[in-house]
Amino acid sequence: MLNADLLLINATVVTMNAQYDIFSPGAVAVQDGQIVWVGTMNDLRLMTEDSDGQNGSHPQSSVLRPPSSVIDCAGHAIIPGLVNAHTHVPMSLLRGLADDLRLDVWLMGYMMPVEREFVSPDFCRLGTGLSCAEMIRSGVTTFADMYYFEDSVARATAEAGMRALCAQSVLKFPTPDAQSYEDSLAMARDFIQRWQGHPLIVPSVAPHAPYTCTHEILRACAQLAAEFDVPLHTHLAETAQEVEDSRKLHDLPVIPYVEKTGLFEAKVLAAHCVHVDQAEIRTLRKYNAGVAHNPTSNLKLSSGVAPITRMLQLGLNVGIGTDGPASNNDLDMFEETRLAAILAKGITGDPTVVPARQALAMATTLGAHALHMGHLTGSLEVGKRADLAVVNLQPLHNSPRFERDAQAIYSQLVYAGKSTDVRDVMVEGRWLMRDRQLMTLNEDNLRLAAQDYARRIDYFLIQREKSVLSKLAAIGGLEQEESFEVQVKARVDDPDRIVALIEGRDPQTRIPTLTVLRHVHYRQFDTYFTFDDPSQGRLRYREDEFINDKGESYNLRYRLTLTLPAKEREFDHSILLSRSRFIAPARHSRRFYREYFRPTAEVEIEKDRRRWQVLYKDIGFYINLDTLARPAQPGTFLELKSRTWSKRDAELKAEMVGELLARLGITSEATLQEEYVDFVTTQPS
Repeated sequence: MLNADLLLINATVVTMNAQYDIFSPGAVAVQDGQIVWVGTMNDLRLMTEDSDGQNGSHPQSSVLRPPSSVIDCAGHAIIPGLVNAHTHVPMSLLRGLADDLRLDVWLMGYMMPVEREFVSPDFCRLGTGLSCAEMIRSGVTTFADMYYFEDSVARATAEAGMRALCAQSVLKFPTPDAQSYEDSLAMARDFIQRWQGHPLIVPSVAPHAPYTCTHEILRACAQLAAEFDVPLHTHLAETAQEVEDSRKLHDLPVIPYVEKTGLFEAKVLAAHCVHVDQAEIRTLRKYNAGVAHNPTSNLKLSSGVAPITRMLQLGLNVGIGTDGPASNNDLDMFEETRLAAILAKGITGDPTVVPARQALAMATTLGAHALHMGHLTGSLEVGKRADLAVVNLQPLHNSPRFERDAQAIYSQLVYAGKSTDVRDVMVEGRWLMRDRQLMTLNEDNLRLAAQDYARRIDYFLIQREKSVLSKLAAIGGLEQEESFEVQVKARVDDPDRIVALIEGRDPQTRIPTLTVLRHVHYRQFDTYFTFDDPSQGRLRYREDEFINDKGESYNLRYRLTLTLPAKEREFDHSILLSRSRFIAPARHSRRFYREYFRPTAEVEIEKDRRRWQVLYKDIGFYINLDTLARPAQPGTFLELKSRTWSKRDAELKAEMVGELLARLGITSEATLQEEYVDFVTTQPS
C-alpha cells in the first residue's frame, strides 16, 4: 500500500530519468518530501480502483491510498526542478552595477572594490533572498553558490526552502569575510561541520580560481573537501588570458596544473571550462568532475564559448549555470537553457548537436550530477526528493501544440517555454510558489531593501569616480603615502665623464664624500595617462626591463605612479620641490588601466636608464642618466633627486643638489624645468 500526501494529476510528466520516460497524461505522488510514485493516469486509475476494492489483480504494494491533496495539472507539464549549476546569489545586489567591460576590469575594478566596502552577513542574506525569489519564479529548485559569508547564504536559502550547494570562498588575499587564506580555510571547515547533514544545504569549499589561489591553497581545499566528502566548487579556464598566464607561470595549461596540485582528489564542480582541449576534457571525465556551462555570462564578458558538444560526447556531466546576477544579469534558467542549445549549434555549424532533450537534461539531471547531488534531485523518480516545477503549456507563445511526436515536449519547453510559464514550484515536498505567488518570501520587502543598498553603492562609486587617486586606492596595493621630492633635470654633453665622476674610477675625477650604493641598468617603457581635470594628476604605467652587463634582459617590473600637479617651491638652478607620488604595483595589463581609469589622452615614452643610488655627505640621492629612444631625442639627460618630508630637509637637500650639479660640471643653463612627458609633447614633430 502506497501512502501519499499529494497527488499531481493530468499533467505531461517529463521525468528526465535514464530512459527519458514521458507520461502524458501522467501523475506524480509525493509523501514526506519524497517522490513515491510516477506514471500514467491509466496506471493511476488501476491503483486507485484497487484501493476501492474493485480490482484485486495488482499486488498490495501497487495500491495507492487516496491522498490528502489532489491538484489537477491539465494543460501543464511537470518537470524536475531546474538546477542552476553555478552562481553567486548575493551579487543580485550588484546587478547592473558595471556592464560592457572586460572580465578583469569588471571584477578587479568594480566588483571587488564594492564588495570590500559593502559585503557583510546582512548583504549576503538579502542578496540571497532576492536571488531565491527570482529563481523560484523561473522553476529553479537547486543551485550551486560560491561567495563570502556563506553561512548567511545557507541560512537565507534554507529559509526560502530551496536546495543548494553552498561553497565558502577561499582566496590568497584578504576578502570581505577573512583577512587571510588561513582564516578563509578555517571558516570553510567550520561551515562544513555545521551544515553537513542538512536536508537542503550541501556545504562545500570554494578555492576561487587558480589565479586567485596558490598551489598550497588549492591542495588544502581539496584535502578539506575530501576529508568531509563534500564537493569542491571552483572556476577553471574561464578566459584565454587565464590559460596563457598559467602557461607562463607553471608551464602548464589550467587543467593539468590543477591536476598536479591534487585538486581532483575532491569531487570537483568546475565553472566555465571555456578554454580546454580534448585532453583536458578527458582529464575532467577521468576524475568525474562536473562542469557548469555559463553561456550568457561567458558571451557577455567575451570570455568565449565552452566546447560542451565534445564534453557531452565524452560523457562529462555538464550542467548549466547563470553565473552571478551581476555578470548575466539575470537568473533565468529557461533563457540559459535555450541559449546553451542554440549556441552549441551556432559555434559548431551543426544544427543537430545539443538537441532540446539534451539541453533540458543539462538543466536538470546532468546538472544535479555535476553538483554531485544526482542521488537527491534532478529527475522525477521514486526515491528522489520531491523537487519539481509545474509549467503552463498553453500561453500564446507556446501555441499550438503538436502531439504526433511525444519528444516534441522537449522542444516546446526549451525553445518556446519561458520562466513566466512556471505556475508552481516545490522543493522537498513543500510548495515555494503556488499559482505564481511566492509562499516563503516577501518580494516587496526584498525590493525595498535592495534599493537601499543600491543608493549607498551609487554614492560610494560617485565619490570614488571623482578622484583618480580614489580609483587607484580602490583596486588596492598603494605602497606609500603622499611624499615630496627635490629633483632637477639637465642635458649633458659628455655622459661618459658623468659616469666617471659618479663611480670615481679615476682618483683625479673622484668626488669626495660620494659613495655608490647600487647601480642598475634598465629599459623603461612608460605610458602616461592624462585627464581633463589637471587636478587629478597624471598616472604613469611603467614597465622596467632590467639589463645585465652583457646587455641581456633578466627581469621585469611593473608599477603605477600617480603624480599630483602641485609644484610646492622652486630653488636656484631650477631645482624643484614637488609633490611626489602615490605608488602601487601594476598587477594588471596596460589595457586594464586604460579601460578602468578612462584617460582623455596617452603619451608613450621609451628610454634607456642607468641609475645610481648614492650617498653624498651621508645623504641619499638618486642619479639617473637617460637616453630617450621614443620619441627619439638627441643627447643624454641627467636626473638628480631625493625624497624629503619637511621644509627644512628640503632646503638642505636642494642646497646639496646644487653642490652635486656643480661637482658634475652642470651649469644652471643646462637644467630643465619640465618632466620628460611635458618635454616630448612640446617638441616640434
